Amino acid sequence: MAKFIQEFKEFAIGGNLIDMAIGVIVGGAFNSVISSLVADVFTPLLGMIFGSEVDFSELTLGAIQIGSFINAIVSFLLTALCLFSVIKAINKAKAVMKKEQEAEAEEPAPEEPSEEVKLLTDIKELLAASQK
Repeated sequence: MAKFIQEFKEFAIGGNLIDMAIGVIVGGAFNSVISSLVADVFTPLLGMIFGSEVDFSELTLGAIQIGSFINAIVSFLLTALCLFSVIKAINKAKAVMKKEQEAEAEEPAPEEPSEEVKLLTDIKELLAASQK
């Protein structure tokens, strides 16, 4: 039982649960940003392009409310487009940062000293040894 409690503590306090909780919280906040972007920016832009407000909610097929379904599909597609754009930008930024890190990591090895420098170093060492 003590091992189970220890494992649970490691799980609850460790990175897995905390990372997941942070992801859920940030995801919830990001959801409101994307919803606002779709409702307040893209939908009016579509309205300006088509010359009227884009709202299919009045469209029915007998008793079937097909218009609400079409609104949901349009909203989903706009949301997916926004998320795709954001993720693509993030991935591009990560790639740039990775290239910069690789460039910094690949510092050239120091060049081998020339023959003159080796010779002068040898002379310096011999002079220092003779003075002792």
